Amino acid sequence: MKPSKTEAQARVFRILLIDDNRNGLLCRKSVLAEHGYDVDAYSSPVEALRRFQEQSYDLVITDYRMPKINGTELIAEIRSIRPAIPVILISGVVDVLGLDEKTTGANTVIPKSSTEVTHLIRAAKRLLETPVPRKPVRSATTKKAGKQSSSQGT
Repeated sequence: MKPSKTEAQARVFRILLIDDNRNGLLCRKSVLAEHGYDVDAYSSPVEALRRFQEQSYDLVITDYRMPKINGTELIAEIRSIRPAIPVILISGVVDVLGLDEKTTGANTVIPKSSTEVTHLIRAAKRLLETPVPRKPVRSATTKKAGKQSSSQGT
């Protein structure tokens, strides 16, 4: 049985947030919590990866530059465990290093800037709350029309 619209709207999404900068970590956690997300925040990528293996999350948000393991390496580890989980990478060196979705494996890459919070909330909503569009089902009349035009061409 499908959940009702009110049940789906009431769902709280769980986010794993990783950043070795404590101030940045706490600020992002606060902003995400204000938007209704349940956020587990870690300053150690190694601890966060351990937690990811134990818990279920709907989204991962990670910094790029961190000790022991960088954001790209962390994303690769996360993808090996749960390939389909959406990931947002945030970094102050996006332009300098040419970080993008193809080079990092993240769904979205956000540069640290004055507009970071706006981009972060939009990306989280898009990745978590927007249903994946489905292809329309072909109707019987569409199928018949397609067969007739292909048989007339021979």
